[in-house]
Amino acid sequence: MSTGKAYKVLITHPEVPQEGIDLLKENCEIIQVQSLPTNRAELLQKIRGVDGVLWGGHEALNAEVLDAAGPQLKSISTMSAGIDYVDVPEVKKRKIPLGHTPTVLNTAVADLAVGLLIAAGRRFHEGRRKIETDNWENYHLNWMLGQDIRDSKVGFYGFGGIGQAIAKRLSGFDIDQVLYTTRRRVHKEIEQELNAKKVDFDTLLAQSDFVVIASPLTADTQGVFNTTAFNKMKETAVLINIGRGKIVNQDDLYEALKSNKIFAAGLDVTDPEPLSAKDKLLSLDNVVVLPHIGSATKRTRAEMATIAAHNVLRGLVGEPMLSPAY
Repeated sequence: MSTGKAYKVLITHPEVPQEGIDLLKENCEIIQVQSLPTNRAELLQKIRGVDGVLWGGHEALNAEVLDAAGPQLKSISTMSAGIDYVDVPEVKKRKIPLGHTPTVLNTAVADLAVGLLIAAGRRFHEGRRKIETDNWENYHLNWMLGQDIRDSKVGFYGFGGIGQAIAKRLSGFDIDQVLYTTRRRVHKEIEQELNAKKVDFDTLLAQSDFVVIASPLTADTQGVFNTTAFNKMKETAVLINIGRGKIVNQDDLYEALKSNKIFAAGLDVTDPEPLSAKDKLLSLDNVVVLPHIGSATKRTRAEMATIAAHNVLRGLVGEPMLSPAY
């Protein structure tokens, strides 16, 4: 039966915010994957013959999916910033435009990163455990002392939109300086505004009081935070990861935290995700672990869905996407 609508679009997740769906509905016939967690077979069956896809989860988007869709597929957008679950060369090879939604989640992720930095540096998790185990020792004068943000050097491994949004927020805490390690230098104006200086990785590790991982996961970044790196950090240093779990060697991080090679860590991303409740990392006092909720605000998710929908619609009519992945 024909709906009279020009395009067929698959939404691969049942919980994509309505704002995105409504935009697509105006001109497209919508098909939606209903299973949770996503049933691969349902996805592969429903994607057959569609013109566009709003990719709502973090399922592998690869040749298998593109083959199942068929040659008429002309537009895809994810609803995420990171696209490490997408076989980008494969999508590119087929000349299908690919969108994602990076900038819209900068604010929410940056807010959360600052929260993690304070929580880890000021021992929130350990403090809560002290209360729960009846070890609130309020007769000490120098009990539960944490790390100051004021006058600290904050190092960023990766200094794109999210890193810069975090640095901007931290400037209100009167930090001393921002150091960053990236392949390319950021604009001079940005360096001036954020009091930021590009340094090599070893300098970043040696000089930073807080180290924030805000880079994507690539072959080059995978596992770079390992024992060698932790040994170069200050013993008072706090590590924050809002990038991807695999950028950190988690066994090495466990050893570094347990032996107080570094002071603390705050993680919104882990390897694997979900992290097992029995993971040894969770036995430590000096790590704050969150279940990857960096962009999890109602407003941010709605905006992500909206941008993803705009990406798909533009791709369908051959216009440049609002937020292309390449």
